[in-house]
Amino acid sequence: MSKNAILPFETTLRVRDSCLCLHAQRAARALARRFDEALRPFGLTNGQFSLLMSLNRPEPPPMGPVASLLAMDQTTLTAALKPLARRGLVQVEVSPRDRRARLLVLTAEGRALLARALPVWEAEHGALEAELPPPGADALRTGLRALG
Repeated sequence: MSKNAILPFETTLRVRDSCLCLHAQRAARALARRFDEALRPFGLTNGQFSLLMSLNRPEPPPMGPVASLLAMDQTTLTAALKPLARRGLVQVEVSPRDRRARLLVLTAEGRALLARALPVWEAEHGALEAELPPPGADALRTGLRALG
């Protein structure tokens, strides 16, 4: 193609209407805004809620599995942990098994905040699921898991 090639507007419309990446990005932004608003009274974003919830385990997890679960690299996870650590919701501790590894500890304050925020998340999530057209939330989750 020459550098003066012109794409027909119909191509733009076809990409707009069919691009899975565009539709996933738009949906992700809309969901993020919705849950950010619901969690605002707790001083949390949806990402922070998910991060805190990922630490709610019987044993403190190392960074690698948490980063993998949240689909982020460890540098991004470290940055996301900092404001939560400043609030006393999370502690990063040296692993007793491997001094080079770090464990992510959900503090008592973090657990208490999650317990207060969870009913709001459940209500918002239930309302969202009720708004989805057939085949519904389970089919959407299945499709999303296949991609990620």
